[in-house]
Formats: sequence, structure tokens, C-alpha cells
Amino acid sequence: MSQPGPIALSCGEPAGIGPEIAFKAWQTLRSTCPFFWIGDPRHLPAGTPVKEIAAPAEVAAACTDSLPVLPLSFSGSAAKGSADPANAAGVIRSIETAVHLVQTGEAAAVCTAPIHKKALIDGAGFAYPGHTEFLASLAGRNRVVMMLASSQLRVVPATIHIALSEVPRALTPELLRETVEITAAGLKDQFGIAAPRIAVAGLNPHAGEGGAMGHEELDWINVLIRQMQSEGLNVTGPHPADTLFHAAARTRYDAAVCMYHDQALIPIKTLDFDRGVNVTLGLPFIRTSPDHGTAFDIAGTGQANPTSLIEALKLAQRMAASP
Repeated sequence: MSQPGPIALSCGEPAGIGPEIAFKAWQTLRSTCPFFWIGDPRHLPAGTPVKEIAAPAEVAAACTDSLPVLPLSFSGSAAKGSADPANAAGVIRSIETAVHLVQTGEAAAVCTAPIHKKALIDGAGFAYPGHTEFLASLAGRNRVVMMLASSQLRVVPATIHIALSEVPRALTPELLRETVEITAAGLKDQFGIAAPRIAVAGLNPHAGEGGAMGHEELDWINVLIRQMQSEGLNVTGPHPADTLFHAAARTRYDAAVCMYHDQALIPIKTLDFDRGVNVTLGLPFIRTSPDHGTAFDIAGTGQANPTSLIEALKLAQRMAASP
């Protein structure tokens, strides 16, 4: 396996646990998974050994003894637990810098720490629902897909942050097809799986049970899956969601495409809560993120668990090294 370049880690919300888990991740990984943090060094925990760098090429020489930091100057306070909108422009600049460095080939991947959307809206008029949409805009992509991945399971929700009552209207043949196709391409190009196997969950209980519990499967989901199969995609389903995630079932696919948020996230968070990683598929670069939020309630207390960030950095490294 070839050694990829360093990973660019954006700072996320300075008042949250992002700076703390960045330091803890460096303590664990050091030179085994070189990364650099992009942000204001004032926001890191007191006593963090910092090596300010001017370019990613300097990371390898610095990461054994110090956390490499590409410094940015932020306008707001560094108080933990309460977001300062004055830092919004700096947080956005950190993400933009990470993307620029991976687009120019100076970094191997982007890993993002959690942001606080309200602070970004209040402080900088942030016009995106979240990280993923902002990254898609920076990359010039209209459609990307969110995957949650761990060593035990990969899941992709076709619809994400909408009310359950809205899912049947939002879930269209075009949306489901795009989701499956982007997932298949991502598994092949970024995970190195030559012939990815994708299982599609049904929308209704028991995948509709022949129309007794819903008609979407009969009306169009079955037809769409057969069409994609005829086009060469290794896709199966629709499968009843209640039998899709046990150990034996998980051996039969490389990723499960689910119809709505909780159908995808409940199984992976039950199986591997601390090690789940958010991966954005459909971007022209690798992007991972820990699968948690800013955790203002414990920020600055030393209690934050860095496991998900560590797994996000390690997965980004493996994806960057994938042939």
C-alpha cells in the first residue's frame, strides 16, 4: 500500500470538542497517520505541543513530536461551551483551506470536525444546511451522498434530515437511482471494491409484504432495482429492513442503501457507536468526519472521546491509499 500525503483536518466549532479531540487524536496517531489541523492555535487545549507549518509538506517532519497546525487567526473568543459568531468566518475559512489543499494535491483527504450551523449563520450568513452541502458547492457538485461507515457496516440514507411523513414524497426513482449509482462508484473508486454489492432496504415494513403494508415497493422500487440489475449494477432488494442488519445478512453486501435517516443510522450506531465515520461520496476528493456533534456540554472538560475522529482519520488514510 502506497503512503498517501497528510490529511487536512478543519477545526470545526472552536467552542466545541473539536480542538480537544484533535489533540487526543494526534497523541494516538502521531506519525502513523499524519494529519494537520487548520485553525487558531489559541483554541487548542493548554499545553498542546504545536508546530506551526506553512504547507502540508512540513507535516511529516513535525507530527512525531508536535501537532502540526496551519494557523489561522480568528476574531472571536476561545471560551468553551458557548459558540461565538465572531469565529464563523474563520471556521468557514478552515474548511475552504482544507478543500483547496486537497484539490491542489498538497493534502490526501479532508477530515472535518463538527460545526455549529447557527453560529455560522449568525456570524457569516452561512447559506448551507450543513457541511456536506457546503463541500458539494466548493467542489461544484450538485448531488452527493452521505455514508456512515464502520468495520461492521456501511449504510447510506437516500433521504436524510426530513420528517418521516415527508419521506414517501421525497423518495423518487431518480433520487434512489442516483443514490445507488453514487454509492457504487464511491465503493469502487474510494474503497477499492472492484464489484460492489449494494442491498436496498424497503420503505415499508416487510418491504410492503406484497402491498399489504404499502405500495411503493410494488409501484416502482422493484421495477427500478430490476432495471439497475439489467444495467450491470450488483444491487438487490428491496429487503425488509428488520432482517437486513444481522450478522449473516451483513456478509452479503458491501453497503446498504436505506430509505430514511433512522433506518440507516440506528443499526450502525447500535453496532458500533464510537467508531462510526461519516463519509461523503460523490465529491472529487475524500472527505470523512466523526459521527457526532460539537458536544458543548463537555467541551473543555477533558471528557471528549476521540475515537470517532481517530477512525475518521484512519479511514481517510486507507481511502487515499486505495488503488
